Amino acid sequence: FQKHEFFVDMTCEGCSNAVTRVLHRLGGVQFDIDLPNKKVFIDSEHNVDTLLETLKKTGKNASYLGEKSAQ
Repeated sequence: FQKHEFFVDMTCEGCSNAVTRVLHRLGGVQFDIDLPNKKVFIDSEHNVDTLLETLKKTGKNASYLGEKSAQ
């Protein structure tokens, strides 16, 4: 899978928990949350639009930053 990098305006643990919840509900994703830098890295078969819509369900400002090549 391609690893996608998203910005999500998370300020606290509660915010990152909200991101975790919506991504688990979507399913088929593996992700890492970088709270200090407000970034979410997602490995998924879902397309970027689906992932972005899902992240926006948290009510946070979210945007797509681009693809990261899998290390």
